[in-house]
Amino acid sequence: MIGRGDVKALAAVLVAVSLASAIGAAVAQTPYPKGPVRMIVPFPPGGPTDITARTLGMRLGEVLGQPIVVENRPGARGFIGIEAAARAPADGHTLLLASIGAIAINPVLYPKVPYDVFRDFAPVSLLVTVPIVVVVNPGVPVRTVPELIDYARRNPGKLAYGSAGSGGSTHLVAEMFKARAGVDILHVPYKGSAPAVADLVGGQVQLMFDTLLTATPHIKSGRLRLVAAATAARLEAFPDTPTIAEAGLAGFDGASWFCLLVPAKTPPEIVERLSRDLARVVREPAVRARLVEQGAEPVGGTPDELAAFIRAEQAKWGAVVREAGIKPD
Repeated sequence: MIGRGDVKALAAVLVAVSLASAIGAAVAQTPYPKGPVRMIVPFPPGGPTDITARTLGMRLGEVLGQPIVVENRPGARGFIGIEAAARAPADGHTLLLASIGAIAINPVLYPKVPYDVFRDFAPVSLLVTVPIVVVVNPGVPVRTVPELIDYARRNPGKLAYGSAGSGGSTHLVAEMFKARAGVDILHVPYKGSAPAVADLVGGQVQLMFDTLLTATPHIKSGRLRLVAAATAARLEAFPDTPTIAEAGLAGFDGASWFCLLVPAKTPPEIVERLSRDLARVVREPAVRARLVEQGAEPVGGTPDELAAFIRAEQAKWGAVVREAGIKPD
């Protein structure tokens, strides 16, 4: 026999269940997005990060039913744009398209950065990897990695490589190569990839570990010679080009990448939707073809996969920074 107290308790449970169901239904019916979505790119227009943002943003906006507005907020190695994204409302209407430098390298390179990746942001998806390739001025008499290593060893300190800047991915991959190959090559940092590539084409430097995205036009024109891919797997765009690992440095893997983050405390259902829609977008044949043509390789993935990837990348590049004694500018 059920007592009066039991009836009251049962009624309270039923009310709570009904209320939770009503709240859940209201959340599920809440439209997202309610208006244009801002995608912050913490670098200037025209660079690799910006190109990727505009390629994916246009199609993602169509899928979401609202335009994606790319907002470039450059300065201070990406700190300005990243801080702006961290302070934005956590409602899914501000996205951050971030790079390996901002997310995996800066936190291990600088004693202090004005943001914490895992405290201030929620991971959404790894978007693309941007392979790094070994390219040389055609005047350098090497066509393979073994020839490059042999040439560098016979001319210690006389082979100069350019980079997009100290502490960036193109610098760290080169330093990893130096350590693994046991060669002495001179680092010449530039303020960006464009001036470094210009001097490589002109012969002021002889070698560069550049992103495929910026190197591709010069490779196709013959102004630069493609020697190898620094990635674990061969390039989709240049499948006949061997990797550094295949050429003798087993396990060598160096690539740049871009990911999507949102401010911390963004509702999980919004994070999941963005991740799901992005996975769909990057696999669409037209989008995939455009990204590959630009020198990027589409990935996609879940928030948990991105979180684990970021932690692994921070550990990997932190070791390179410590071993090479790299200091920030």
